[in-house]
Amino acid sequence: MSAVPSPEKNVLGGPLLACGYDPLTGFFRDGCCATRGEQGVAHLVCVKVTAEFLEFSREHGNDLSAPRPELRFHGLKPGDRWCLHVLRWIEAWEAGRAPKVVLEATHENVLQLVPLRALKRHALDLH
Repeated sequence: MSAVPSPEKNVLGGPLLACGYDPLTGFFRDGCCATRGEQGVAHLVCVKVTAEFLEFSREHGNDLSAPRPELRFHGLKPGDRWCLHVLRWIEAWEAGRAPKVVLEATHENVLQLVPLRALKRHALDLH
């Protein structure tokens, strides 16, 4: 994974690193969970998806494993890294099915809704 930093910050206060390029993720499909200063961008939690999470998401009306060619989306599989909408992560967290988080690639704005200690408990890059 390339560690190309963004001028934006991650939840640890450092530079926001890239989340994933295969599949290409981020609201702007640039590999980064960034806002670029735009309001309303919420795909800010960099996760490594699991089969359990993909099933949870499908059960809740968002089948992330299904291809959507019209959106140039091939569908996710376990092990993929993805910029997840913060509210979907919270929903999975509250249900005990949250995927692991890559803290250095998760945008600092997530801290407005999720405590850092919760993110650290699910951190991929601290264990």
